[in-house]
Amino acid sequence: MAALLERLLRAGPRAVALGHQVGRREASLGPDPGATVRVRFAPSPTGFLHLGGLRTALYNYIFAKKHQGSFILRLEDTDQSRLVPRAAENIEDMLEWAGIPPDESPRRGGPAGPYNQSQRLALYAQATETLLKSGAAYPCFCSPQRLELLKKEALRSRQTPRYDNRCRNLSQAQVAQKLVMDPKPAIRFRLEEAAPAFQDLVYGWTQHEVASVEGDPVILKSDGFPTYHLACVVDDHHMSISHVLRGSEWLVSTSKHLLLYQALGWQPPQFAHLPLLLNRDGSKLSKRQGDIFLEHFAAAGFLPEALLDIITNCGSGFAENQMGRTLPELITQFDLTRITCHSALLDLEKLPEFNRLHLQRLVSSETQRPQLVERLQALVKEAFGNQLHDKDVLDPEYMERIILLRQGHISRLQDLVSPVYSYLWTRPAVHRAQLGIDSEKVDVIVKRLLGLLERSGLSLTQDVVNRELKKLSEGLEGTKYSSVMKLLRMTLSGQLQGPPVAEMMVSLGPKEVQERIQKVLSS
Repeated sequence: MAALLERLLRAGPRAVALGHQVGRREASLGPDPGATVRVRFAPSPTGFLHLGGLRTALYNYIFAKKHQGSFILRLEDTDQSRLVPRAAENIEDMLEWAGIPPDESPRRGGPAGPYNQSQRLALYAQATETLLKSGAAYPCFCSPQRLELLKKEALRSRQTPRYDNRCRNLSQAQVAQKLVMDPKPAIRFRLEEAAPAFQDLVYGWTQHEVASVEGDPVILKSDGFPTYHLACVVDDHHMSISHVLRGSEWLVSTSKHLLLYQALGWQPPQFAHLPLLLNRDGSKLSKRQGDIFLEHFAAAGFLPEALLDIITNCGSGFAENQMGRTLPELITQFDLTRITCHSALLDLEKLPEFNRLHLQRLVSSETQRPQLVERLQALVKEAFGNQLHDKDVLDPEYMERIILLRQGHISRLQDLVSPVYSYLWTRPAVHRAQLGIDSEKVDVIVKRLLGLLERSGLSLTQDVVNRELKKLSEGLEGTKYSSVMKLLRMTLSGQLQGPPVAEMMVSLGPKEVQERIQKVLSS
């Protein structure tokens, strides 16, 4: 960049245009309506993917798929000092886990790569050279210490900190003299007084006179890395992005970006700024909240379909909000014109109910159920390990029976390895004294139950078992039906509460029920 500045100085004042701007062209707002839809999700790998980022990615994905377009992942990794190890990999991993993989990305490649901004520095230097030649940009030699003093003085005066444009009107001689001492200055963009108005697809016609409230922004740092403002404009242009769907926090900056488009003579994309995703109480989602990262939800057993459902259900963009929508349904029903300016309030306490609905849908699917069985097998092995004396509990048929019987009653597959369901995987240690009924009555009840189980041709369904248990208890004088159920529940599970006894018996199967009864009789 220093060499470029020296060449421009030798070319004379018309080429440098250090004191005024020339050559800016108006850029029409918005691509050709018939153009191919290309959208991008452009997070910074300074942290792992969280719910706010997932929502932005999702809206881009469903908009692209609705219009047969492309969804691009671009990593804005130019702030090298703030990069978090594994964050880049995590972002792409979590998009794939969520079922919204990019069509083009650092991992997948594509025609507009590379997709890491740190690998696109030549493009930013080229754009900066164009801006310097036209006078739309200029070198800034202000030291970090001076800039910090400006900031402190503004804050002390209760004003918004802004650069005072000190280097904006330096003469050629002054620039040449300063380049000797500082050959790698930052480059600033000269803001115009009249920023263009633009029609945001969510907020409508918008205009921000950035020059009146901000100083000229740095677009290229002294280390050769761009700032966000230059990088996003250059990349969106070269990647042929047709629509920019991003958070509303960037709405004010869009006028600045449009000035850059004008200065470079490029056609800008259409903009749609999405309202913020907030906590239920209206506070901002914070990365300091460990439970907003997608890894947390995945590890806790929440389904990606449930997360996609809840973050769209609490916002706008659809004719009506309803629970249980799948990704294909979200794509079909999405309507960008229905997004409102109101923030979306996310109530994570409702997530278990969303997850229950989506888990029930997967259980009902014969093609999806085997995957749930495999996952449950892994969970049981992990949770109980050496306690699994009977490996038959890992049998896929047994696992599938448990899942089918408990569908609609559990929110997560992990619930089935919680203590309340431990009886499904290990035999409880139960003694007569725990049964709450005198020993003679225990013998009568369990012997009748054994006789019931040994009856040939008996189909062990919940309805049949319930009917037979009522018959059994009616023949016992002085013993209530509830007492019989309490005894059987304790015998089978070692617990006072849990699923219906009939379901327990159907879950365990007649052989296992018999063995558990025999064990208590002999204790």
